[in-house]
Amino acid sequence: MAKNWTREETIQAFNLYCKTPFGRIHNRNPEIIALAERLNRSASSVSYKLANLARLDPSLKRRNISGATHGSKMDEEVWNEFSQDWDGLAFESEMLISPKIVEIPEVPVELPQGMTREALVMVRVNQRFFRAAVLTAYESRCCITGLAQPELLVASHIVPWSVDLKNRTNPSNGLCLNALHDRAFDAGLLTVTPKMTVRLSPVLLAKTSQPELEGMFLRYKDAPLRIPARFVPDKTFLEYHNDIVFRTA
Repeated sequence: MAKNWTREETIQAFNLYCKTPFGRIHNRNPEIIALAERLNRSASSVSYKLANLARLDPSLKRRNISGATHGSKMDEEVWNEFSQDWDGLAFESEMLISPKIVEIPEVPVELPQGMTREALVMVRVNQRFFRAAVLTAYESRCCITGLAQPELLVASHIVPWSVDLKNRTNPSNGLCLNALHDRAFDAGLLTVTPKMTVRLSPVLLAKTSQPELEGMFLRYKDAPLRIPARFVPDKTFLEYHNDIVFRTA
């Protein structure tokens, strides 16, 4: 008889779901096999659990993609819990999967003012989760240019990390951008409209005398965004960036 999934096990499955492309949810996936071994379960059981979680994903529902037809109340509770506390649950799930992650070697001896080592570790761990979830959602391609070189890709926050603490680890508050367009996005030189198109700032458009801007920016004016497979950008986050961060002059 199959044993019930605990909350801690389901949280780890949710973590892996966020980092696994929908097409790789199967029992031959090495990451699924590794989690199955940690949980003392079969790879088929874990892959089916991820498929159960997929049925709750609103991004997939909008694309008429359905996961497994059956699931548990625990699945719904964990999904809702993440939706209410991405920061806390992301950290908890990462710690369950990799307890030694707290031993991050790059944590400096001199901490930023007002921040404890524990808080800094949580930030670093959650940034890793956020990056993995966002890049997976966009199939490791820049959502503007299509560039598919992971070393040059950034998980960009739509609403800045320092502004919205509740959603700083929410993948729907992220865009996968190449490093150049990430800097431009943060500086308000470009934005993504709620209609999922690229909008360039007049600050850039006024500098048509620079031929380098044509290939890097002007060619993408009003271009449609590459819509992610899941965690589609929340329109309220995009509206914030359009209204507050984007430079109109």
